[in-house]
Amino acid sequence: MADYRIIWIVLDSVGIGALPDAKEYNDEGSNTLVNTAKAVGGLNLPNLQKLGLGNLDNIEGVPPVEIAEGVYGTMKEKSKGKDSTTGHWEMAGLITHKPFPTYPHGFPEDVIEEFEKRTGRKVIGNKPASGTVIIKELGREHERTGTLIVYTSADSVFQIAAHEDIVPVKELYRYCEIAREILKGEHGVARVIARPFIGKWPNYVRTANRRDFSIRPPEPTVLNILVENGYPVYAVGKIYDLFGGSGITKSIHTENNMDGVDKTIKWMEEKDCPCLIFTNLVDFDMRYGHRNDYAGYAKALENFDKRLPDIESEMTEKDILVMTADHGCDPTTPSTDHSRERVPLLITGKSIKKNTYIGERETFADLGQTAAEMFSVPPTKDGVSFAKKILKFDR
Repeated sequence: MADYRIIWIVLDSVGIGALPDAKEYNDEGSNTLVNTAKAVGGLNLPNLQKLGLGNLDNIEGVPPVEIAEGVYGTMKEKSKGKDSTTGHWEMAGLITHKPFPTYPHGFPEDVIEEFEKRTGRKVIGNKPASGTVIIKELGREHERTGTLIVYTSADSVFQIAAHEDIVPVKELYRYCEIAREILKGEHGVARVIARPFIGKWPNYVRTANRRDFSIRPPEPTVLNILVENGYPVYAVGKIYDLFGGSGITKSIHTENNMDGVDKTIKWMEEKDCPCLIFTNLVDFDMRYGHRNDYAGYAKALENFDKRLPDIESEMTEKDILVMTADHGCDPTTPSTDHSRERVPLLITGKSIKKNTYIGERETFADLGQTAAEMFSVPPTKDGVSFAKKILKFDR
């Protein structure tokens, strides 16, 4: 049995430059990290800088270092799409070759009619929209009539927004489960998302009770392989939701990025065993990227950087810390959607070589394959391991 413990943190949407096929997604010129840094006159990320982040691109305020304290590189996405589900599945070793369906003109009438019939509530909206905008637009009608606000985006999502005083959170979750049952086959969207909110019009506030109901991966990921071979997988944040619970031993939801860091550290203190602690920090994407709030995005990056020493202080000799992202969401572009970008990859730990550049990996799946090799379990379907290039000692 391998004795490593991997702490794998996804900085949701923190991309680092448009992919070669970004034109197909209308994302040419996107670069979440670089453009955010320019927009605010420079980022202050000394702890990520030490690990080699500034060596990956010209990030204002984060210059390159001569000797990085860990492994650094970038990864390209091979899956068709730019959403969280495909990004996470791919980094866990499973490339999605067929894109999930999207609905730029709203969902078909038969889907909506079936949903209305099974929930007993009418639907309003049914169009692509910003979540904060559509609840302001339709919130009063929703409160007056009890109808459900359904909307989508450029991603493969069926989102249901409801005021917590009109539709209790548990009831909203039940409606999402109904939608998940309906949305299969040709309409098998990646995620059904509960979007509860509170407050009075026009000052509604979305709550931390958001929950994603994802389609399950069609084939095993490194998470399944680890669990099947006796290594627990502990999920922090929306990881459980993105994998539909598949390959997860135990999970805990989070309220925000700092809560996610706190709960990751708590499990590092409690789970002293060979295992994977898999964390998603969603604020970058949900609170700032989709709202084109580059100042908030920059502050969130700096706040995470300040907490990095707290995470590192809990690391033991056997711990490996991995930090990456699942896609981009450039807050400086006109679009409020995800952006098709490469992602940074930073790895550190006592058993990891210092100042090691692993180049630009051809697929996120290389990371999952590397984790599989580190734990000495069967390989994932996709990806090429770089474990031997980064570990101080041969397996």
